[in-house]
Amino acid sequence: MKNCITICLSLVFIVLAAALCRGQSDQGEIQITRPVSELGNTKPVPVSIEGFGPEVTEILKFDLYVQGFTFVAPDAAQYQISGSSAGDVVGRVVDRFAKTTILSRSYNGASVRRQAHAFTDDMVLAITGKKGIAQTRIAFKVEASSGNGEIYVADFDGHNAQAVTHDGVIVSAPSWVPGRSALYYNSYKLGNPDIFYHNLSTGERHVIAHYSGSNISPAASPDGSRVAMIMSRSGSPNVWVANADGANPRKLTSTSEDSSPCWSPDGGWICFATKMRERRMLAKVPAGGGEVQALHTPGAPNPTEPDWSPDGKWIAFTLQAGEFDICVMPADGSAPPVILVRGEDPSWSPNSRTLIYARRTGGRYILSLLDVYTKQVKDIRQISGSDSEPAWAK
Repeated sequence: MKNCITICLSLVFIVLAAALCRGQSDQGEIQITRPVSELGNTKPVPVSIEGFGPEVTEILKFDLYVQGFTFVAPDAAQYQISGSSAGDVVGRVVDRFAKTTILSRSYNGASVRRQAHAFTDDMVLAITGKKGIAQTRIAFKVEASSGNGEIYVADFDGHNAQAVTHDGVIVSAPSWVPGRSALYYNSYKLGNPDIFYHNLSTGERHVIAHYSGSNISPAASPDGSRVAMIMSRSGSPNVWVANADGANPRKLTSTSEDSSPCWSPDGGWICFATKMRERRMLAKVPAGGGEVQALHTPGAPNPTEPDWSPDGKWIAFTLQAGEFDICVMPADGSAPPVILVRGEDPSWSPNSRTLIYARRTGGRYILSLLDVYTKQVKDIRQISGSDSEPAWAK
């Protein structure tokens, strides 16, 4: 009996010791991706920054903040970021818990801003194992008080903005062709809501949908070979799919009031907003044609403007219930949506963590960035007018 008690006590000690060691190990581990219940509730990663000039410090803090980092004193940081920006940017990142240097590099051959963005991306990759977003681009609509507008492209933070169109008409819904410097968008240049394809490298553009009625909301497939759109050529606005040049259009839905198509990352499905049984809802349809399937959004009535995350896990959308809110839910419908922030028209970044969206303030729209897990928000640099309908290049 004595030996049995001794053995049992030894086992208990081993289990407790293992649990204690595991707890100590967890203290030095930052979890970047959390379950659905943690959307908007995750603690940001503590870092410190020192040694850089004011401009580079501001850029680094902006870039990191919208990817889930917060800034503390060096002795409270898990990651200590240091360097200089007198001429070229030189940066170093030390993991204070592991007592190791995880990144040390100098940057040159570009503007200080671009060097700082490159350093951010290298830091995010070194810390999280995922690519950063600081060197990505966005497209959006800038609308004047007259209602006319132009399509713009810019760095993800709103800097280096350039007008793509100069037509002085109603424009909307820019959509990137994945992996290419090209856009689809809607324009009234020819007096009708038509869909244009625009090569940003050459400036060439042409109409791909110019049918009677509405031709709106283009969305390129992940491989760029097809384009989904909303057309009313058969009466009701429905989801259609065509070749990238607009040839061979095929109607996929016969539902009511369809809008805002987006693709699953594997190109197999198209998610869209629609009206079924007198209720606004989200649905999806096979991209090759087939039965429409409703996507339930419990607690989030009147959903619209869906966007499927590049990793395939999430669908962000706009909730219309008096005000407009940004919601995120699992793409497989395994959990209810989470309401994150007031705004509309969300678009995922390539890292499937940050969203760009439009929010109304002072009688106009501005664009903001949201880190989905921490709910940290930053406004991007604005263009004069009302900036809305953002699209993130993938």
